[in-house]
Amino acid sequence: MRRARMTVAYRGDQFNGFAVNPGVQTVASTIEAALQQVMQQEVKVIPAGRTDTGVHAWGQVISLDLPERIELDLLAKQLNALCGPSIVVREARWTQPDFHARFSALWRSYRYNILNSPTPNPFMVETAWHISRPLNMRAMQLASDALIGEHDFSAFCRKPRVTEGEERSMRRYVMAAKWTALEGDVLQFEITANAFCHQMVRSIVGTLSDIGIGKRPPSDMRGLILAGDRSEAAHLAPPQGLTLWEVGYPVEPE
Repeated sequence: MRRARMTVAYRGDQFNGFAVNPGVQTVASTIEAALQQVMQQEVKVIPAGRTDTGVHAWGQVISLDLPERIELDLLAKQLNALCGPSIVVREARWTQPDFHARFSALWRSYRYNILNSPTPNPFMVETAWHISRPLNMRAMQLASDALIGEHDFSAFCRKPRVTEGEERSMRRYVMAAKWTALEGDVLQFEITANAFCHQMVRSIVGTLSDIGIGKRPPSDMRGLILAGDRSEAAHLAPPQGLTLWEVGYPVEPE
């Protein structure tokens, strides 16, 4: 067996999240079923991150172990024929034996799209959050600057289930957080960090949207981080605007 890595894109609104969940269709279960059909053997996939229901991906990375005889280019085409267009393999290549899609990652980058227009766009219903009230992008960027650096993001993270005596840190290092105005009244938020806790990006965007409409001042962001109180942050932004855009890894030897 030999380890491979694939870069995968998918429409999250058509699946119940990424991770295998008995009784419902997920991204992982769809890919694994296709692998089973092609190879006539069970193959498990490991993702860089487990996206929630409705969250999309352009640069999700998975690692998997395959027989050395496999032609990866051909396998990618077979998977795309079975899973596409909702799921597609954008790239497939052999990698180092110790490569792990999740634990080898140095950083992840997410993008969130908001359609900030008086009326909705029916062609963007599944890929952007529509907000009709005008948003102050300058105020949202000012608040986003407070995210940069290493902080405890408990105020923006769903508490994980832990066994008695177990502790999980909500400290994350955010490398970049930027708003960009795109064509068609779309405002795009891109955030890059070493890792993200559950619902962190959607919670941050929900709070930033409140700042954008003037419901709260930009200075609240710093206060929320310091307080670490989840109940003080805003509602979650809906999942359809969120995309796992890219995952970074150490440069592999030739």
